[in-house]
Amino acid sequence: MAEIEKILRKLQDGSINLAGAFAMAAAERECAEMPVLQDGGDLVVARLDRNRETRCGFPEFIYGAGKTVEELLKIVPELYASQVNVLATRVKAAAGEKLMLSYPEAEYDQRSGTFLYLQKERQLRGNVVVLAAGTSDMAAATEAAMTLKACNCNVELIVDVGVAALHRLLKVLPRLQAADAVIAAAGMEGALPSVVAGLIKAPVIALPTSVGYGANLQGITPMLAMLNSCASGVTVVNIDNGFGAACAAARIINGKY
Repeated sequence: MAEIEKILRKLQDGSINLAGAFAMAAAERECAEMPVLQDGGDLVVARLDRNRETRCGFPEFIYGAGKTVEELLKIVPELYASQVNVLATRVKAAAGEKLMLSYPEAEYDQRSGTFLYLQKERQLRGNVVVLAAGTSDMAAATEAAMTLKACNCNVELIVDVGVAALHRLLKVLPRLQAADAVIAAAGMEGALPSVVAGLIKAPVIALPTSVGYGANLQGITPMLAMLNSCASGVTVVNIDNGFGAACAAARIINGKY
């Protein structure tokens, strides 16, 4: 009741309008009814967060690095049975092959180490474009694209549009201008996100990669370049973190749709 009273007082003093009051009241009710501490079940190797999609807009995903095949084979079916898409990142080739033997209808990308097992019926929304400056940036870009699929977002992956041949980027510019968000993966000097952000209205998420020669410093150079972008409002994620870039884009889509 205290929160409702605050909303009514804001409406009374004119700090919000009627539509704003309805929106705040609806959000308050949703938060009050949310089963935040729902028990996901103890698998010994993991405690599943089955309610994450309700809270965050996308389900719990699996960080595959450091997990054995046996552990993954216990977690994957449990998550899938919860009626959510299953995504595992950084899965080594041997583990990926065994997962595909158990789930032949799933998808595994060896370059990025990403395993994706989609529900048969999905409701897609939004439009996110993932750019890979060069083919060598495909690992991070593919991880981002597959994560967006797991988040039920429409996604398009465009490869080899780095600044070394600007005409390639300009050729796909209409597709970028139509997007709700753009992820730009680049190594070397990391210039691509700044160029893209100067050409479109949509949010640009910069994804630095560790691709490049010595002074690339395993991705530190492009990351710093992206953080210092002259194009206003560029969001930057961690080096090679295609997953994080995709989750940022998915939150943008969730807020819009």
